[in-house]
Amino acid sequence: MNLNLNNKVIIVTGGARGIGKGIAKVLAAENAIVAIIGRSENYNLETVAEIQAEGGRAFQVVAELSQPDACASAVKNIADKYGEIYGVVNNAGVNDGVSLEHGSYETFMASLHHNLVHYYLIVQHALPYLIASKGAIVNISSKTAETGQGGTSAYAASNGGRNALTREWAVELLKYSIRVNAVIVAECMTPMYESWLQSLPNPTEKLQKITQRIPFQNRMTSDEEIANTVAFLLSDKSAHTTGQLIHVDGGYTHLDRAIESINQ
Repeated sequence: MNLNLNNKVIIVTGGARGIGKGIAKVLAAENAIVAIIGRSENYNLETVAEIQAEGGRAFQVVAELSQPDACASAVKNIADKYGEIYGVVNNAGVNDGVSLEHGSYETFMASLHHNLVHYYLIVQHALPYLIASKGAIVNISSKTAETGQGGTSAYAASNGGRNALTREWAVELLKYSIRVNAVIVAECMTPMYESWLQSLPNPTEKLQKITQRIPFQNRMTSDEEIANTVAFLLSDKSAHTTGQLIHVDGGYTHLDRAIESINQ
C-alpha cells in the first residue's frame, strides 16, 4: 500500500535501536525522510547507513532527551536542515525499575524525564512545523499503564502519562487538523529485552513462559508489526483516526482473562 509519506520529514526518537529502528526503517521504505534522535552517535549512524544502503533517506541528531535543552536543540537541528516537519514518533524510553518500595523522589523524577517529559517537549518544539504541515503524532506506549507490572512505578506512571497526553493533544490540536494516536506495546523482542532475558538464570524457560501468555499465536510482537501500524497512523490512509490507543500486542492486554474463562 502506498501510504503517501513520500518526502515527509518524520522525527523518530530512539530511532536507532529496537522498536524505534523498526519504525525508522519502515518509514524510510515508504519514502519518508526519517530524522532519528538518539543518545548514541554510533547507533544513530549505523541505522542511518542501513537505511541509506536500502535506498532510503535518513538524518540523525545526537541528544540526551532527558535534558530539556537537548530536546529543543534536536528539533531545531532537524527544522534547520529540512525547513519542515510532518510527523513525530515519540518512542525513546526505558523500563528502569524505579519501584514504590525501593525508589526515591530523585529516581522517580529522573525516570519521568527519561520516559515522559521529552514526549511533551519534542512535540512542543515541533508544533509550529506540525501546524504548518497539518501533520500527525504517534506516541509509543506500554501495557504497563493498564496492567501494572510490579516494581516499575515510574515507568508505569510515564506510560499512563503518554496515554493521557495522546487523548489531550488529540483534543487540543483538532483545530489544526493534527491527528494524535498511540501504539500500545506489550511484549516485543528488542536488544534491551534480550539483555534482560540473558541476565536471568534460565532465559529460554522465561521466554517460553512469557510467550505462552500472549493469546495470538503465543509469540512476541515483532518491531515490524508495530512499525507498520505506526506508519499507517502517520499516513492519510488513517485520515479520520485520532485520539486512539491502538494495542499491537497479540491480544495480551485485553484477551487473556477471556481466554482463561473459555478454557475452564
